[in-house]
Amino acid sequence: MEKERNQILVIDDDQKITSLLKRSLAFEGFLVETANNGEEGLNKIRFHMPDLIILDVMMPKLDGLEVCRRIRESGSQVPIMMLTAKDEIKDKVTGLDIGADDYIVKPFAYEELLARVRALLRRFSGNEDAPVIYRFEDLELNVDTRECFRDHRKVELTTKEFELLYMFLENVNRVMSRDLIMERIWGFDYSGESNVLEVYINALRQKTEEHGGPRLIKTVRGAGYVMRRE
Repeated sequence: MEKERNQILVIDDDQKITSLLKRSLAFEGFLVETANNGEEGLNKIRFHMPDLIILDVMMPKLDGLEVCRRIRESGSQVPIMMLTAKDEIKDKVTGLDIGADDYIVKPFAYEELLARVRALLRRFSGNEDAPVIYRFEDLELNVDTRECFRDHRKVELTTKEFELLYMFLENVNRVMSRDLIMERIWGFDYSGESNVLEVYINALRQKTEEHGGPRLIKTVRGAGYVMRRE
């Protein structure tokens, strides 16, 4: 029997954000609906309540705080993640006080948002205590403790190295383009060093191959990178 897929509603007036999240979350297996303003979002919720809502704060017609307030006043406990460019403490407190469950600030790394989405879904499904562990060959990654082991030896990872390895382990045997990886790990508006991905791939390979293990992250010329067996 096919596993039921979680449904996510993204409410944001920034079409770049809605397009990115719809494409990326669908790639992860979620069913994704989008709305371009608060009124449209509430109308969609009236017909069908999703499993999780990603909600922008600053929107025309009806802002995200009011949308969140109305959802909670209706009695729904659907998990809500607030998404905004504001990063002051008072804005976060306001969102959480009216019933939001999490809060992430733009610009964001997609992998961080994805991890938070999964954590919220686990919490509200009653599986919060179940550890999320990925294994491939002799490599193991515990998402909850953020610990990595290769052949039972611990591998110390930086935050970005962890996010990169997490992404590869979620997509074993899938060739992913450089642009896709950059968008998901560093965000669609990253403007730093152009070779940052290559630097992190090399660092990740050195750490995971330190004791002679075979290479798991492969370069596919002209296409991108993939994690797969020899």
